[in-house]
Amino acid sequence: MLFPDGIVRAQPRITWLIRLLYTSLSMVSRFLILFSFLALFSGFTSARQEDGDMELEQSVCGLQEPFMFWLWSSMAGNPDSDRLGRLRNVEDIAFETKDNRLLRGYKLKATGREGQVASPKGYLLVMQGNAILADQIIDEFAHFSSAGFDVYIYDFRGYGRSDGKRRLKAIVSDYIEIIAALNLSDYEQQFVYAMSFGGVAFLDGFESHGKLDRIIVDSTPSRLSDYGCPSEYDPVNHLPEDCSHLLFIVGQNDRVVSPSMSQMLVETAQQRGAQILRDEAFGHPFMDYDRSVHRRRMQVIEDYLLR
Repeated sequence: MLFPDGIVRAQPRITWLIRLLYTSLSMVSRFLILFSFLALFSGFTSARQEDGDMELEQSVCGLQEPFMFWLWSSMAGNPDSDRLGRLRNVEDIAFETKDNRLLRGYKLKATGREGQVASPKGYLLVMQGNAILADQIIDEFAHFSSAGFDVYIYDFRGYGRSDGKRRLKAIVSDYIEIIAALNLSDYEQQFVYAMSFGGVAFLDGFESHGKLDRIIVDSTPSRLSDYGCPSEYDPVNHLPEDCSHLLFIVGQNDRVVSPSMSQMLVETAQQRGAQILRDEAFGHPFMDYDRSVHRRRMQVIEDYLLR
């Protein structure tokens, strides 16, 4: 099972109703409902498994994987460049993967205090959640560009403007490639903020990521093997021995990835030197419906990475 995410901005009513239903049910009930959907959509999912699929785009979590990604990518909605209207330093970017897929996203170019483009001090890679597109949240990270950092965010493979089939193995591989390319670009400082499913994709490839200066993992589950995925995709199995450059955020009010779902990951990371922030008011990233709580969360992210 792959986890949903939301955004602060209003979504179409049907999306809101799906999210409300999903977050109000117990995990067991959710799982039963999703498998009921699978029975209805079995023809759809099997049709997607074509003999010519590339190895990276094979499902590793069973029939539920393509369905779940279809569901959450549908909740993410459609890309809309009009959301970028207030950003003067934004650049449309694309990254070609080793299996010849184009991942499209945006870069906020580093600026000085008066908004002029400047030489960057480093980069921030944002890895969003499962129902979010790049253009929906990139403006939330404008403070990093004005602090002198290039900010990168891509639509996941098969989401928004990015090519390819939405598959866990492929998305993990994509970010191994993206981070490797960024680390070859002579940036002095390398930062990552990975939330929810973005944290899964990030941690599952951690052994390949090389040097990173500071990392935030926000509201990420400990395991996917509880939901039919191989244990090799459990984020807790990929934590480094030294976690002193990581901050983990746990929303005690999170109804998507509950504190119990991230407990093993967070406690293991803490034993290895990570900083842990547990906040009673925080929900899921970009689902804090009280704007002041969302802003406080963003301030925590800025304070840790820009300290």
